[in-house]
Amino acid sequence: MSVFLALAFAVSILPGIRSPSGNIRCAAMGGHPSVLHCDIRRADYAAALQERCLNPNGEMGAGVDWHGFELTGTGRGNVVCSGGIWHAGNQHPRYATLPYGRTRRLGVFTCRSQITGVTCTNRLGHGLFISRQRWRAW
Repeated sequence: MSVFLALAFAVSILPGIRSPSGNIRCAAMGGHPSVLHCDIRRADYAAALQERCLNPNGEMGAGVDWHGFELTGTGRGNVVCSGGIWHAGNQHPRYATLPYGRTRRLGVFTCRSQITGVTCTNRLGHGLFISRQRWRAW
């Protein structure tokens, strides 16, 4: 195999965390800007966010699927509406369980796991709170 082909298929591991229940996962993509992507498997508000993404501004069927939340290294957290996966095919998140009450840095982001949910912030104080019952972005 040529060096070019070997480099073209190089796998990039994205550092990530998951809640002890496994319901919430967040992974960081380096670069400029850095981006933290978080998703949740089961959420009471999933149908409402899916509706928001599929029908933006009341335009039926004009949007795409709900795919979780994102936080940039300098901006506010946001809901992610996307037509596909959030990382390139050669990028693979590797999620480590973050025990309740513990904090972990993922590049420019800091995430804290608690029984009530996961909170992630950037260095400017913007962030996300995600739990099964509710979410908040600031």
